[in-house]
This record gives sequence, C-alpha cells and structure tokens, in this order.
Amino acid sequence: MIKKNTGSCLCGEVAFEVKGEFESFYLCHCERCRKSTGTAHAANLFSTRAKLNWLAGENKVKSFQVPDTRHAKCFCSDCGSALPSVQMEGKLLVIPAGSLDSDFSIKPNAHIFVSSKAGWDEELENVVKLERLPS
Repeated sequence: MIKKNTGSCLCGEVAFEVKGEFESFYLCHCERCRKSTGTAHAANLFSTRAKLNWLAGENKVKSFQVPDTRHAKCFCSDCGSALPSVQMEGKLLVIPAGSLDSDFSIKPNAHIFVSSKAGWDEELENVVKLERLPS
C-alpha cells in the first residue's frame, strides 16, 4: 500500500497530496533557510520516489530560486505559506513539514548547518513552555 499524505496552505486556497514514503527529514539552520522561514530552522521532508499532486490552487503556487544556488522555495501567492517543491531537475521532492495536514511517523534525521545557526538558537529546550498566549 502506497502511503499518502495531504497538506495545504494557511489560507486554504492550495491543497496537495504526496504519494510515497519520505526518505529523510532534516532541520536546516543555514542562513537561507532561516531567511526563507523567518525562524530558527527549516523543517523539510525529502523524497526521491514520492509523487506530488496538486488538489487545488496550483495556479497560486509561486516559486523562488536564489540565483546561482540550489536553494529554492515554493509558496502560496495569497498567504505566503511554504509549499512543496520539485527540485534537482525533478529528482527530489522537498516538503515543508509544517505544510502537511496529515500525521507522519518519520522523525528528524539531524540538525544540519548548525555552524550557521542563529545566536539566539541555544538551549531552547530550557525556555518556558506555555499552552497558549501569555496573559
């Protein structure tokens, strides 16, 4: 049985499904990933075998590639949410983990490019954890 995961953007205009297994899951701390996510790291799933199928809003999917690099990002043109992208001339599917609506079982393989991580990205496990906005 082929594994199927579904996902969407924040505004709900774009929906997709991924058929197949994820081969790896990396948390990338490089400067480009921090810039493109606006946070401490990107959390991306990778597959060379899974297939991407747009269910809705494919016309809203925009892509950006940093010139002279392999760094690419797809996003919803309405809400800006990160979306899956097909890279390396169709050989690699990159899926932002937060874009998935369905649960998946793979855990991160590694933090990568940690030499580039933000200065404030230290000992975050020690920061106070709240169930909702502070009062």
